[in-house]
Amino acid sequence: MIRLGVFFVTCLLLAIAGDPGFLQFGSSPVVATAARSSQQADLLDLNTATADQFKKLPRIDDVYAQKIIEGRPYQRKDELLQKNILPRWMYEQIKYKIIVAGQQ
Repeated sequence: MIRLGVFFVTCLLLAIAGDPGFLQFGSSPVVATAARSSQQADLLDLNTATADQFKKLPRIDDVYAQKIIEGRPYQRKDELLQKNILPRWMYEQIKYKIIVAGQQ
């Protein structure tokens, strides 16, 4: 019973302290939409990004950046796997940081 009480106190303290990964009270739909827009602005479009922009992604060096550019145009980001441009483990590290414009 004491452990349960400690758990609730810890949760309450984290919520009050504003831990960003924890409960977020008072977040409006406008704030959530703005956050999503900001995140989308940080995504790299496979069809328009430069080699220097690709090299900012984890594990992408000059060689992989050039391979991505040479594989254009893309209709879906998973074409990086289908066209054997990136190994799966590397794709898994960057797939949430890239987009193809117009793709949902």
